[in-house]
Amino acid sequence: MNWLNFFDTKPTQLRHPFGRGINATISPDEEELFNKSYVAFEKQDTLQAYEYFFKSLENFSGDISNNNITYNKEDDKLNFVIYQGSARIVGVVTPEHLYAEVIMIKKADAEVALKRYILERNYQLTYAYYFSDDEHIKLKLYHDNITASPQKIFFPLREIALNADFDKEYLKTEFPNITLQDTEHLVKLDESELKIKYDFLHIWIDELEAKILTLPTNDNAGMQAFLYLHILLKIDYLLVPKCEIYQKINKKIQRYFSDEGLPTEAKNEKLNKYITKLKEMSFKDFSTKFYNAKYTFNPMEKTSLEEISNFISESLIKIRWYKNNRYTQIIPTIYKYISFYILFNYGLNPVIKSLMHTLVEIQNPAFFEAMDYSPLYDEEKNIFAKKTIISKIDDAITPHLGQYKSLESFGDELNFSSLNEFNNSYLLELKHLNFEEI
Repeated sequence: MNWLNFFDTKPTQLRHPFGRGINATISPDEEELFNKSYVAFEKQDTLQAYEYFFKSLENFSGDISNNNITYNKEDDKLNFVIYQGSARIVGVVTPEHLYAEVIMIKKADAEVALKRYILERNYQLTYAYYFSDDEHIKLKLYHDNITASPQKIFFPLREIALNADFDKEYLKTEFPNITLQDTEHLVKLDESELKIKYDFLHIWIDELEAKILTLPTNDNAGMQAFLYLHILLKIDYLLVPKCEIYQKINKKIQRYFSDEGLPTEAKNEKLNKYITKLKEMSFKDFSTKFYNAKYTFNPMEKTSLEEISNFISESLIKIRWYKNNRYTQIIPTIYKYISFYILFNYGLNPVIKSLMHTLVEIQNPAFFEAMDYSPLYDEEKNIFAKKTIISKIDDAITPHLGQYKSLESFGDELNFSSLNEFNNSYLLELKHLNFEEI
């Protein structure tokens, strides 16, 4: 990196998916298309209503459509395909009904335990359900269009898409000898990218093990918890593993917070054992846990700014406690943990999601530079790419000023004296964003 040009670095469009959900921008006409769909449904122009609705679900990389949803009109019906990770949802719309299905596995491959799982899933789903034909086990959806509206079709389609994707990855994890069907749309990662991710997995684990040794010998369970949770959240967001690694990380983080009866030390030990397994994983095995795919629906419901703000406030209180008690070595990790946890746990609007990703880029410069992004922070010299950071903040906020009249950019208000001070000022500014709509 030529540090003479550091401050002139331009914001770079993301070329890789990070985190879960849609790593793309929705159509700028999304709201207008949704409203047109509503009007068409009221006029009982069903096929036109579905066309508007499908267009509203399309997402883009820059100005180029990701073709995450495709359709074609054929006389009195509309054929469509929706992509959601490992799932390809194929369906048809007529004036009377909507039908969609996802091919999961071959019927002949289903063992007893798998059949039991599928039967249990049918009790958990609201709109979709499993069935088998002569050859395959499929997840399907049937919806009557007599009283259809964009709201009424959104949730059934979202359910079949999200659950088909989840179940395919779950089946691949729990029944590794079974071959998933209809996965030709998945794209393998380049070996060079996989190698970078594998190397950083080991760098982060080595850093974790070294940091554990620096902690005080007594009363360090809370600090260890931040370290273990942080690395799992980092792996999930930055490396974006699929299948077994994703399933295990997601389950372990959820159980960590839900199992209130287990002592923190015991929870930490469980996380430590899994991290050790990741460290021992061969590159060949690691490489099978990744693919790129298109996504149409976000897996999490939208979260209010108030809930996110409360989490930031509670986390900053913990940082002040560690600072006041002179456990300063854990503070940088907690700031990173806050960023990754928000991205993992909450359904973020496009503004907050983009702003949080920018913070993650600043906090993890080595990884992003290895992935061929211009670094936003030089850890050794404590130098920020200030102009670029401010520009990225403006780029996240400016497109939404027409919708949120009180939203203001805050790049000039940040404290660039150190990374800790920057993190603190950035999170405080996030807390005070105003999303009051016009």
